[in-house]
Parts: sequence; structure tokens; C-alpha cells
Amino acid sequence: MLKESYPYYLAGRPIAANRDLVVTNKFTGQPATRVALAGAEVVRQAVDAASAAFESCRRLKSFQRQRVLAHVAGRIEQRAGELATALAIEAGKPIRDARGEVTRLLDTFRIAAEESVRIGGEVLPLDISARTAAYESFWRRFPIGPCAFITPFNFPLNLVAHKVAPAIAAGCPFVLKPASRTPIGALIVAELLAETEWPKDAFSVLPCVPDDFDPAIRDERIKLLSFTGSPAVGWALKARAGRKKIALELGGNAACIVDRGVDLEYAADRITIGAFYQSGQSCISVQRVLAHRDIYDALRTRLVERAEKLKAGDPLQEDTFLGPLIDEMEARRVETWVADAVAAGARVLCGGRRDGALYAATYLENVDPGQKISCQEVFGPVATIEPFDDFASAVRVANESRFGLQAGVFTRDIERAFAAYHDLDVGGVVINDVPSMRVDNMPYGGVKESGLGREGVRFAIEEMTEVKLLVINHPPGG
Repeated sequence: MLKESYPYYLAGRPIAANRDLVVTNKFTGQPATRVALAGAEVVRQAVDAASAAFESCRRLKSFQRQRVLAHVAGRIEQRAGELATALAIEAGKPIRDARGEVTRLLDTFRIAAEESVRIGGEVLPLDISARTAAYESFWRRFPIGPCAFITPFNFPLNLVAHKVAPAIAAGCPFVLKPASRTPIGALIVAELLAETEWPKDAFSVLPCVPDDFDPAIRDERIKLLSFTGSPAVGWALKARAGRKKIALELGGNAACIVDRGVDLEYAADRITIGAFYQSGQSCISVQRVLAHRDIYDALRTRLVERAEKLKAGDPLQEDTFLGPLIDEMEARRVETWVADAVAAGARVLCGGRRDGALYAATYLENVDPGQKISCQEVFGPVATIEPFDDFASAVRVANESRFGLQAGVFTRDIERAFAAYHDLDVGGVVINDVPSMRVDNMPYGGVKESGLGREGVRFAIEEMTEVKLLVINHPPGG
């Protein structure tokens, strides 16, 4: 279970400054623990510390950074049960899924440990003409400098890992603001990092209200701001961040195309997980199912049957699949969006019911594409289903979105698979699986309003490093 209270970490040191942040059990709605809440002055101190620590971080050898990451990974494995329970309580994530996220947290730190000793460069020949015959060059990557990170509530372990672990691998100090509704996992990771040789001043983990993190956003000594969350907040942060580099992962309303001739049992199983895992609170949740008209009725029947069997309830029970949304206000928002779609002519195939913060697994058809439930990010356990007559039209419909994170395509036609890869305006196309599929070493990010830059450990390291060139002239007689 959770401790009675948790400190924040300022410059690598636990500070029990207050107990002002109440973290609730998302299923019961009751207080679960209290956390020290940082203010703007504390954030400024964290930025000062990270800036001062950069010199020592950048000079750590690869094996030292690897040792830090390996230690954290080992301790995560030892405390896996505690981390999973904390996640189920603070985020409302079903315990089986919470254990899965702890596994991904562990994977991400292990991958970063491997990548920390592989940050290289290359020899670049310059003798491309007589003018440069005496020149040769080399380039390699160097850490960009202190970084600021803001993470969301829906994956409060693994999305922290996807920022923190690459920063350590690259040699970048950081200041992290975890989501105020789910800060416990990040604070446990900070506790583990404090056990290592990573310079103490080089990291701070500070739950705080958004406005109080402003010093880290605006300070020019911070060289990269990485944010995962809503588009409205992300683009506003970019406007405030000045000249620093920006990485944004801002969500989507992912489409999943199901062609004729595929295994419908398998497709229905995968779509059920993709649409309703974590109650749909994932930026790559299946939100729009596009099914070929020849198999539309058969797939619809299978999807509805599976959705109606999903158990909703207490996340700490082993057989729970659907936990609560992060709070009742979000569940009410989803309820309103569904009601608006129905008023505009949509048909509820299953679900459409709310019980407090729980919302039933819901499929809709005949949805007007202008409805929020279709064209915005629902971030709840709701998906739409619609038929298509030819594959190219399905791709066009999938692209009729202001988002572009990932898409899934079920097909046995290799030409259609590659057509989807070339023509879908997204950051990733997953063939014969749902867009919700993610492995932690792959490049992950979107286009259009889904953001800028890529995560995935090696790709995040590239975001957190700069290429520096060395040119050597070999003069005559030298």
C-alpha cells in the first residue's frame, strides 16, 4: 500500500516541505496519500541546480551512466509489486495492466542502459573535390544540456521513464513535473535514482501546479522541453518556451482499418484491447474502426460481444478489465460527448452507461464525423465503427483528422499494407495489429496536431543531444 506521505525531490534530495497535495484512490475517490507540493521558487532552485550540474553530468563516462541506469532497473525489479499497487491506486489502472506498465518501466531503463554506451558518430570524408583534398572530419553527439519534462496521468511510470532514462543515458540533468493526480511512481523512481552516482543536483522531481513550473519552461538555461499531454497545453507551452528545443507528444484519435479476408476473431480480440485497455485513456487507443463492408456485420457482432463481457470495477481485483477514468468529471465529459453524438443520429451498439467515474465499454455507429466523439480525442472507453467499400477510401477517411499519431491496419494484401504505410498521415503504421501497440525501443511520435519529435529510447537520446563536428586540415608538409 501507499505510504502516509511522500516528499518531493529537489536537487536529488527528498524534501518533506508540506503535505499539500492530496492523491486520491481513483476507484473510491477517497484520499490515499499526501505529497509535498513544490512552488515556483522551488522550481527556480531546481533549474539553478540542474544548470550547475551539467558540467559534471556531461563528463560522466558511458559506463558510469550505464551503471546508474542498471541500478535503477534492478531496484525497479525488486520493488515491482509496490510500484504496481501504487499505480492501481493512484491511476485506477487494473492491477494486471499495472504490472504490465511496471514491466515496460523496467524495459525502458534496461534499453537506456544499453544505449548509453552506443551514442556514437562517424567519420565524414571531406575530400569530395580538389579544394578539400587535405580535409577530413568526424562528428559525434554531445548532451544538449539541462532538460525540463512534463508527464501525464495515464502512464505515470512508463512516460516518466521515456524522458528520464534517455536523459541519464545522454548525460543531461533534468527537472521533472509529474502529473499532480499520479505523482507517486515518479517519486519512487526519484528515490531509486538518489541511490546512484548520478550527480545529486542533476535531478529534481517536483509535483506542482502548472503555473508554478513556468520558470523551467521559460528559463533559457533549459535546452529542451519535453511534454506529453493535451494539444491545447502542448502548443501553448511551445509558444512560451523561447528558443529551446521542443518535443511534444499530444495525442490522437487513432483509426484502425480492417480489410476483408482477415481473421476476424483475431482482429476483434486485438481491437477490444486496443479500444478499451486502460478505459481508453491512451493517446493511441482505437477510436475509429473502419471495416470493409463485406465483413462489417460479422466484425461488428464480434466486437460488441467482446465489449459486453468486459468487467468494470475495482482496479485491485484480478478480473477487472475496465477501471475508473481518472475522475468523475472526465467520465461525465465522455457521457456528454456520447449523448451529443446520439442526438445527431448515432446509434449505441453497446455500453453508453456511466457509474460514477466508471464508463462502460461503448461502440457507436452512424456517427457524424463532425461530432467530438469522432473528430477529437475521446480519452475514454468509446469507439466508432463505420464501413468502407474500397481500401483507398478507408485511408482517406483515416486521414480526415487533425491528429496523426499511429494507425492500425488488418490486411493480408501486401500491396495494401505498403499503400497504408506510404499514404497514412501518421507517425507509425501497425500492420495486423492495433495502433495501441507500442514497444519501448521503437520511434514513437506523431505529425499534424499529434506533436513534434520522437520518443523511444534511442530516438529520445537523439532529441537530447546535439551533433558536433570536428574538421581537421592536413596542410602540405604537415
